[in-house]
Amino acid sequence: MTGVQTCALPICGECTGEDVIYFEDMFQPGIESLPYIMDQIPAEQRPKVYVRCLAQAIDPDDFVHVWGMSKWMSTYEQMVNEFVTGVLATNEEMVAHMRIANWTAPIYNISGLAFGKKEVLSRVNNFVKPWEERSNRIFFAARFDQEKQPDFYMDLIEHVKATEWGSNYEFAVLSGGPLRSNNEKYLARAKKMEEHRLLKIYKDLQKNEYYDIVNDSKLLFNCALQDWVSNTVSEADTLGCNVLYPAYRSFPETFANDHERMYVPWSMTDAVNKLQTLMQSPHKNQGKISDWNDGTINRILDIMLGRGEEWNRAGNRYRDHVAGAKY
Repeated sequence: MTGVQTCALPICGECTGEDVIYFEDMFQPGIESLPYIMDQIPAEQRPKVYVRCLAQAIDPDDFVHVWGMSKWMSTYEQMVNEFVTGVLATNEEMVAHMRIANWTAPIYNISGLAFGKKEVLSRVNNFVKPWEERSNRIFFAARFDQEKQPDFYMDLIEHVKATEWGSNYEFAVLSGGPLRSNNEKYLARAKKMEEHRLLKIYKDLQKNEYYDIVNDSKLLFNCALQDWVSNTVSEADTLGCNVLYPAYRSFPETFANDHERMYVPWSMTDAVNKLQTLMQSPHKNQGKISDWNDGTINRILDIMLGRGEEWNRAGNRYRDHVAGAKY
């Protein structure tokens, strides 16, 4: 193959059967022009087309269901399945959701998100702050929408703040814009907690400002129903933070089944106990998650260049790959 093009339609220049077109998002308005053109030219002249699935209607917690978009989005997905060379899933659980939705295109698990560890480190001048110099800050970096369960995070704050050991910890929400949510009750509660100095909200953060705060924090806490990997975990892991996520859906694969940095979903007792431990010192596996995600682009390229069949999830044995640690 002579080239891999990451592009948005319309495609400029000449594409041949030697080329690969790659879309970072399966939902791309105008993508229907590709099969429209390709069905009118010889098969050997058609470029290969790969798309990465971010979530789509196969995800019961995706925003398309919140806004009632799934009735037409699932039909769009059927169209894409008819002509693409392959769909790239970010983990084994997403593969399973695709399969039970009867997607017909070849499915591959890239087991991660595109991530550049060196680029993140360059934002802090390659200086990762020593653990003992960091603030006792636990931060939440997901959207404040219902599928991220911000209520659980705020419950956690109240539990930890009521203890002797955690009463002085800073709990924070980090946001790249004004704090928004698809459920107003979360915003009202967060505002009230901020007024009572239980929670600090950092708004309108530029990327470097966000990284500076992460580089001065000790723990990233996540309680999402779905992140389908989570870019924030790679960033925090790169910048010397411990990470604590629920053992749910994609996260066991992302964490290589690390029981010390995952808690039983919805168990406040387990989450609080593990948080207490992770606030004491850097975890022994710190850095491994970001190292694995740093290789995701290479796995994507291997698949598109025909060298990644180990990630092919064809047939009815796609669940054989669930339990094993990827790294």
